[in-house]
Amino acid sequence: MTTTQETYNTYLENLIQGNRHTCAGIVNDLMQEGHSVKSVYNDIFRDSLYEIGRKWERNEISVAVEHMATSITESLMNLVYPYLFTQEHKNRKAIISSAVNEYHQIGGRMVADIIEMNGWDSYYLGANTPLTELLRMIEEKKPDVVGLSVSMYYNLYRLSDYISSIRQQFPSVEVLVGGHAFAHGAEEVLSAHSGVVHLKGLEDLEDYLKQKYAE
Repeated sequence: MTTTQETYNTYLENLIQGNRHTCAGIVNDLMQEGHSVKSVYNDIFRDSLYEIGRKWERNEISVAVEHMATSITESLMNLVYPYLFTQEHKNRKAIISSAVNEYHQIGGRMVADIIEMNGWDSYYLGANTPLTELLRMIEEKKPDVVGLSVSMYYNLYRLSDYISSIRQQFPSVEVLVGGHAFAHGAEEVLSAHSGVVHLKGLEDLEDYLKQKYAE
């Protein structure tokens, strides 16, 4: 089930205006109507934030509005949280993180939530996570998968460092990468590391989990 253009437009307009309660009402209505978490994340949260970013780049909105929209979106994700735990729990674990100086965290959180929805335990470390702390968490939790989210293109070189360190210390751990930075091309990063899986969206993530870890 997909959301209508009218619903999206109404949500986006209220998000830009900072009308948190109206946005929350729209999200609640969608969930109660039976829309999936993935649909709300893709068709409402992701698409609206991409449009907010484009408007900021064109100087149509201020950075304050962009920050406000991000904050509202993060708070609305909490409304969806109870709907995540619908699948039978599986004995699988994933760590999702961003690199140092990477402050965009909503994409990574969406990934962690979708992983939870598929019955896994996910540990979301948030934005601006130092490599040493990520490696320590991998040692402690011993995950099946580590996912790295990068939104800004200039942070891709840090991603390469993270992948190299994970590969060196934990060669059996699957490494997934994704984020808006890859829209601008990152072949040099991906080609430098074998066995790294690039996921373009939440659909790719679910397909990967179901095919790679089918039980």
